Amino acid sequence: MSVLTDFLHEYWPHLAALLSLAFSLVVAAQAAMQKNDVRAAIAWVGVILMSPFVGAFLYLVAGINRIRHDQMSTQRSRLIKDYVNSAHPAFGDVGPVSGPQFASLRVLCDQVSRFPLQDGNHITLLDGGDQAYPAMLRAIDEAHHCIALQSYIFDHDRIGLRFADALRRAQERGVEIRVLIDAVGARYSHPPILRLLQRNGIRADRFMTNPLGLRSAYANLRSHRKILFVDGHLGFMGGMNIRESFMASLAGKRADGDTHFRIEGPLATQLFAVFANDWEFATSERLRIEDWVRITPLAPPPRVPARCIRSSPDRYMAATHRVLLGALAVAQCHVRIQSPYFLPDQVLIGALNTAARRGIQVDIVIPGRNNLRLVNYAMTAQLAQVIESGCRVWRCRGNFDHSKLLTIDGAWSYAGSSNLDPRSLRLNFELDMEIYDRTLAEQIGRRIDAAIEQSERVTLESLNAMPYLKRLRNRIIWLASPYL
Repeated sequence: MSVLTDFLHEYWPHLAALLSLAFSLVVAAQAAMQKNDVRAAIAWVGVILMSPFVGAFLYLVAGINRIRHDQMSTQRSRLIKDYVNSAHPAFGDVGPVSGPQFASLRVLCDQVSRFPLQDGNHITLLDGGDQAYPAMLRAIDEAHHCIALQSYIFDHDRIGLRFADALRRAQERGVEIRVLIDAVGARYSHPPILRLLQRNGIRADRFMTNPLGLRSAYANLRSHRKILFVDGHLGFMGGMNIRESFMASLAGKRADGDTHFRIEGPLATQLFAVFANDWEFATSERLRIEDWVRITPLAPPPRVPARCIRSSPDRYMAATHRVLLGALAVAQCHVRIQSPYFLPDQVLIGALNTAARRGIQVDIVIPGRNNLRLVNYAMTAQLAQVIESGCRVWRCRGNFDHSKLLTIDGAWSYAGSSNLDPRSLRLNFELDMEIYDRTLAEQIGRRIDAAIEQSERVTLESLNAMPYLKRLRNRIIWLASPYL
């Protein structure tokens, strides 16, 4: 025994080095085999090999996609499709409602979404929390059957307490309720609103990504979706969390901007399908479609064809990325984009630049004042790559606007929770919708154009005029953009 002790005492540094090398090689091999993006694979292999134990630990925490690749999502999508098609069959030719160039985009989205494009949807744009929150609270107060609510952030503030109180009253009326909050987003306010909901007897839970808790050992996957589904036929979705900072009546002149959408029709049922998948994933409780979804008469006019596009780090990986590439490819006149965090990858930058070189007017609106300083630095470092090819970039004056909006040729719209950054496009659980309707596209286009009128155009000259140290700072932060 003393010989072994002496051996370990003398050679433990060599044994630790060998163990570290062996462990790092195994983890590095796993990273090389699992990562499809060569840049991500090289980066992770480098971190693992150059940082013994620490690099491997970081990869095990943040680098592995642990999302299940089972058939649950596909099976539920098929059930939803069959259930809704019994009353609302899939929509046909989109040419008459949007334009012939969108026929190929519709085929692409058929493959990407797995939800059918369906007519009969009445969609109302809600501008800011002063329009969206009262409409959502009214829907909760009028609910008599069921409520499903999902949000990335649900703050314990004045508007959050109004929602909690409305849910409590619905619970007392006997309404079936489920609330799902992302575990990272749940920590944005203290105490978390989840405790109050649970004390009121409401079935509420966290989505998986809790980096400090025992339920999850990794922090890199977040549910960024915002869904409200009421009484089997009414839905709300968009980019707005539940926070009083979006209400001018509460936050005053510093209120943030955002957009949300009220939905009547089969698209609302698709919202429930997404919520039900996430709820079952988080809690293992399966919500039966027939208990929650009610086929109702046609929504009021105007009725438009639309569908949900969900993206997540599973079978729907990069779904929004593919839709955006397809949309930019079919554009013929004008692309309008509004995004709070504009950090597209090189493939999307190439698509934007190609559209601009084809003579398409590409307008990109970003906030002049951003709530995430590091993201703003990285965005600024990358803007020259799209400006050089003729894209027009505008920094909007005034308050921060959290809207995520896109229109193509004033005839097709894309809106929801996805930002144009690596996290939203590859890591987060996101939910957007595509809409084939000129009227709504023009309405969104007017909102973006109004922002442009209050913006300052970013030029190569203005970027180059920045002090060297600020430009260097921006480029250094930009190097970390895949992880912001």
